[in-house]
Amino acid sequence: MNINVIAVGKIREKYIKSGIEEFLKRTQPYSSVKIIEIEAETVKYDDQIKKAMDIEGEKILNILSDNSYIIAMDIPGKQLSSENFASEIQKINTQGINQLNFIIGGAFGLNEKVKKRANFSLSLSKMTLPHQLARLFLLEQIYRAFKIINNEPYHK
Repeated sequence: MNINVIAVGKIREKYIKSGIEEFLKRTQPYSSVKIIEIEAETVKYDDQIKKAMDIEGEKILNILSDNSYIIAMDIPGKQLSSENFASEIQKINTQGINQLNFIIGGAFGLNEKVKKRANFSLSLSKMTLPHQLARLFLLEQIYRAFKIINNEPYHK
């Protein structure tokens, strides 16, 4: 299975970049995991937020293929345990879907069209996470899911 993490914005913090690189390296034996960054739109005034989200949403939708499975990262989405998350990934894989896309919005979240296109909405936490940390957290959980799926030890 090929996995893409499509994320709005760049990672600026070195410690987060380092963590992301580590989990990308750890997932290599299990799956191809790529990060696709979408440039965040500049917003100077509140009345520009919707337009910025629309533009970011169109950029995301243009990347997605019709036969891929889409998981939108969204605070009101469903929260899963690590075991249930692993089960979902395994279920998607056994359905013959070879492209799984996780979508992380920018500072203002995800556009409604992207949310509607998603097959599943996932929440990492009820707390708001900065998109940089959400990316790191998601990659760690993807790695953990593969360890669970393969019955391999990983710290709890």
